[in-house]
Amino acid sequence: MKLVYPPCMARVMHSINRISLGVVMESVKDYMTRNPAFCSPDTELRKVAQMMVDCDCGEIPVLDPDNKVVGVITDRDIACRVVARGRNPSKLIARECMSDHIVTIGENASFEECVDLMEDNKVRRLPVVDQEGRCCGIISQADIIRNKDFSAGEVIRRLSRPSDTPSAVAS
Repeated sequence: MKLVYPPCMARVMHSINRISLGVVMESVKDYMTRNPAFCSPDTELRKVAQMMVDCDCGEIPVLDPDNKVVGVITDRDIACRVVARGRNPSKLIARECMSDHIVTIGENASFEECVDLMEDNKVRRLPVVDQEGRCCGIISQADIIRNKDFSAGEVIRRLSRPSDTPSAVAS
């Protein structure tokens, strides 16, 4: 006889079954993009935008010389902080456009921790850091959706809740 659990218990039972069978729980590092494109705070903004095109990505981590994350630049940052304000992107550098409210996740964190952190901070991508705090990857909403334990609808619903305040990017 096969037991059928209500949706709210299905994930809990799946996790318990995996643990009891000795299955290692997957972590962020199992699905992240390793060695992502990155820039320094002094990289020309035009070059950052070109990296996004070349790498087909929407976020570039901004790293210091020790590979520690000091900020990120998203395609939305460029649109809202530069283009919408009539600023000339060819005359700007990363530091002038980047988001410096840094939210990262450790490479050994679970998917649930990752989704919770994204939801709490209303972001769709997170730089991943190793135990020394150096950037070793990036994980996106799409990477999480590819994990069989999460449905696309669930992830999108959790990460797409409207904010009660205006966009921080526009400020």
